[in-house]
Amino acid sequence: QLVESGGGLVQPGGSLTLSCVTSGFTLDYYTIAWFHQAPGQRREGVAFITSSDGGSYYTDAVKGRFTISKDIAQNTIYLQMNRLKAEDTGVYYCAADPFRASFGARDYDVWGRGTQVTVSS
Repeated sequence: QLVESGGGLVQPGGSLTLSCVTSGFTLDYYTIAWFHQAPGQRREGVAFITSSDGGSYYTDAVKGRFTISKDIAQNTIYLQMNRLKAEDTGVYYCAADPFRASFGARDYDVWGRGTQVTVSS
């Protein structure tokens, strides 16, 4: 199970930290990804952190602004979002998979319900 939190309303240029609490599986063995779904758009991966070496990967749209990290002791994945833009608005989901590591939504079998992020002045 994955449960996201931390969303909210923030002004452009502001910051938010999203959390994804995991349960029911060993976090060490799973790649965890964050996805963004803007209103009326399909769900797109923005960052993921691998199980093998803990390497982190970002799409160009968020590189340098977002940071994904994990706390194994807390079974939690974080997404630190800085310098937020209006186009970052949408629902953010975390997803997990034990075998694949990519930005593709089809590669992930376990999903949370999402948390809403709104960037607006």
